[in-house]
Amino acid sequence: MKPLRATVIEDDLPIQRLYKLKLEQSGFVVSVASNGQDGLRIIKEHTPDIVLLDLRMPGMQGDETLARLRETEWGADIRVIILTNLSRDEAPARLRYLGVSRYIVKAHHTPAQIVEVVREVLGLPRTRH
Repeated sequence: MKPLRATVIEDDLPIQRLYKLKLEQSGFVVSVASNGQDGLRIIKEHTPDIVLLDLRMPGMQGDETLARLRETEWGADIRVIILTNLSRDEAPARLRYLGVSRYIVKAHHTPAQIVEVVREVLGLPRTRH
């Protein structure tokens, strides 16, 4: 069985490293990007099973990154979890039309809880703690 792949697109490097570490500890092969443009390139190269996407980033915002991803043949069906500190009320309205699997407010979840959400979205069993 091939390892599951995840891509984390997050401009806050300590947070990016933390999610990468937690996902790797759960058995994922993880690629990372610090902005939307690099994220799209990495997604195309690594074809992840799931993407964790921040909304507020320099350059291309997360909703624009997701809109561009959904326009591609290779990114139309990839599962995406929005991982942000924006409340749902603050989030861009078009997110609901772009096929988001989950919307998670970072401040309300530990990295371990986020890994469990990733596993749930992918239909994997829960990890034992």
